[in-house]
Amino acid sequence: MPGERRPRRKAGSGGLPPVSRRSFLQGVGVTAAALAATGTTRKAVAAPSSALDAIVVGAGFAGLSAARELEKNGASVLVLEARDRVGGRTLNAPLGADHVVEVGGQFAGPTQTAILDLAASVGVGTFKTFNTGNNLLYYQGDVIPYDSLALPPVPAGDLNELLTAVVGGLDPLAQQIPLATPWDAPGVDVRALDGQTLETWKLANLSTNGARVLLDVIMRTVFGCEARDVSLLFLMFYLHSGGGSLQLVTTAGGAQDSRFQGGSQLIAQRVAALLRRPPRFDTAVRRIRDEGSFVIVETDRKRFRAGGVIVALAPTLCGRIDFDPPLPARRDQLTQRVPQGTLIKVEAVYPTPFWRAAGLTGQAVSDVGPVAATFDNTPEDGAPGVIMGFIGGDDARLWGPRSLADRRAAVLDLFGRIFGTAARSPIDYLEHDWTEDPWTRGCPVGVMPPGVLSMYGPSLRVPVGRIHWAGTETAEVWNGYMDGAVRSGLRAAEEVLTA
Repeated sequence: MPGERRPRRKAGSGGLPPVSRRSFLQGVGVTAAALAATGTTRKAVAAPSSALDAIVVGAGFAGLSAARELEKNGASVLVLEARDRVGGRTLNAPLGADHVVEVGGQFAGPTQTAILDLAASVGVGTFKTFNTGNNLLYYQGDVIPYDSLALPPVPAGDLNELLTAVVGGLDPLAQQIPLATPWDAPGVDVRALDGQTLETWKLANLSTNGARVLLDVIMRTVFGCEARDVSLLFLMFYLHSGGGSLQLVTTAGGAQDSRFQGGSQLIAQRVAALLRRPPRFDTAVRRIRDEGSFVIVETDRKRFRAGGVIVALAPTLCGRIDFDPPLPARRDQLTQRVPQGTLIKVEAVYPTPFWRAAGLTGQAVSDVGPVAATFDNTPEDGAPGVIMGFIGGDDARLWGPRSLADRRAAVLDLFGRIFGTAARSPIDYLEHDWTEDPWTRGCPVGVMPPGVLSMYGPSLRVPVGRIHWAGTETAEVWNGYMDGAVRSGLRAAEEVLTA
């Protein structure tokens, strides 16, 4: 794919010859005089080390997958990570000495073959999300059990309205939106779809309370936002990317089908351990300079020189790096228009998963906050018991600024109303507010408001000179998921290898 065109700096002086992008940069040093000639003035930053074939910014699944693929093809690679860990939006939290629980991304479905293959390649197995018994719907003050293979039993007419409008209406339309070029869908009025929010569509097409409630729950848990935050075109693309609305919300056979033994972050940790050069932590990238025949990547303490760079970050975080020359206007504008979702993940820990004895799966949907949906997040061996909940969208925006004690009390009160008195007294309580993470600023995915995908989407993946883009937001398949992150990293690595 050709890179976007922009004004070029001349290659740095000091006698450095142009280097072909089709060959690896090996053993080419840069003197202090050469660096001075490029106009760099940060005296506290050391001169670049020996040149690399590629630098990867970000040690999430996208960045690690890219680095692994590049190394498989003989390239010299260094991963730079601002955090003190790998895994990006996945994070394991300890439950005593022998267990962990995921406070970030964790689920995988059977069609998410990229993340499943990566996990298998580093010896991380899967186990099924607990799904035996009845789910619960907490709706208008009543607790209503329903089969785990069914949909929440809001009034029958309400549920039928939602299925007719979404499964019968939006899903077929979504299949007409090309995954590679959703802004260019023959026979579809893309501008009209991208000119309205999902909220506008909801108000025009769903008249019943139950249908609207369930759609809002889906948006808060799957996207971490409200229906008014995203364009209808973006939703159409996302539905197609993930295999349809039912695939996104289903446990057995769907996106929540399985979990990873040892927690999802373990996959990233094992991939990182196999790299020839370990990732450098606490190394935030501040500036990327494209010199035409090579790039200079600057951190607070050091400069690195490489043949190319893969920026494996969410679009909004890409916008916090200084690029020289400046990015093309449309790519820069894109980074200003794709906010991260707002999501807090909470976990209540109990001696045992007591709800199982009552024939319950631990999965619940609620029409009141702060938690919109729950899952049984108990470790594979059955103890301790864990109920996990998602606080997303407006609920997260309202509850995030409040104290931990207030959130804990509200979450446990709701759990008690849904699962009974025992749920009010956990032995531990954990939460992670991803909007407060300075190197994430929100979860689970960047979302696109009206006008963004149709006008700025073409700049999402296109390389800019020697700068390539990865991250789950750039994925065509399973966009927003760990699987999409892996796919994006493999795609970006291939771009570097064939440039």
